[in-house]
Amino acid sequence: WYALAYIAGIVLAWRYVLWLTAKSPHLLTRDNVDDLVSWCTVGIIVGGRLGQVLLWEPGYYLAHPAEIVMVWKGGMAFHGGLIGVILAMLIYGRNKKIPFFAIADPIAASTPIGLLLGRIANFINGELWGRPTDVPWAMIFPKVDQVPRHPSQLYEAGLEGVILFLVLYFFARQEKVRCRLGMLSGIFLIGYAIARMIGEQFREPEVTLPNDITTWGQWLSVPMLLYGIYLVWRAK
Repeated sequence: WYALAYIAGIVLAWRYVLWLTAKSPHLLTRDNVDDLVSWCTVGIIVGGRLGQVLLWEPGYYLAHPAEIVMVWKGGMAFHGGLIGVILAMLIYGRNKKIPFFAIADPIAASTPIGLLLGRIANFINGELWGRPTDVPWAMIFPKVDQVPRHPSQLYEAGLEGVILFLVLYFFARQEKVRCRLGMLSGIFLIGYAIARMIGEQFREPEVTLPNDITTWGQWLSVPMLLYGIYLVWRAK
């Protein structure tokens, strides 16, 4: 399911980026977008895996280093994948002499497509389950226990996928926004950080913190929120 989610997400995002870059300010060519598919795919896989290893389970992978390359076991982390894609865009942009945010803005606008499909794959696989609850739509995840839980994967699919995509689509349709480089990227970072912080309230924490008020996923989203606000302010 993850393989299908990644493949479908990358293909749909590619087509969406082609549609976006056909509009002004016309800073990317069709060949640029086609090239970036490969660059970003490598960034997603390598960065996502290293993010899982370094940000979420460093102790486990230090004890089992052979499993670091087993991407089918243990999964990948979004924040690591984001860093991987940023590095891929930086290298590609420097080689082609293209401004970084001319690349990053349309890719940021397309990212919720992959997030939506990835969260659906989480749900189908019964992973990253929610906290115990008694709400009428609670679900039991047999891999965990027989306790009714929030289907937090679907909450996150709606927040990080559907709602965030619609917000970015609204802004991406406006020429004045597209021409202010960095604004779409900033809106994406702000939107994702807020969506993730809300979703984490219903999700069983993967990393236990000293307090039970915040989660590691929320803390990782704070730099995204702050940098996103800065990018929007700077673009204005």
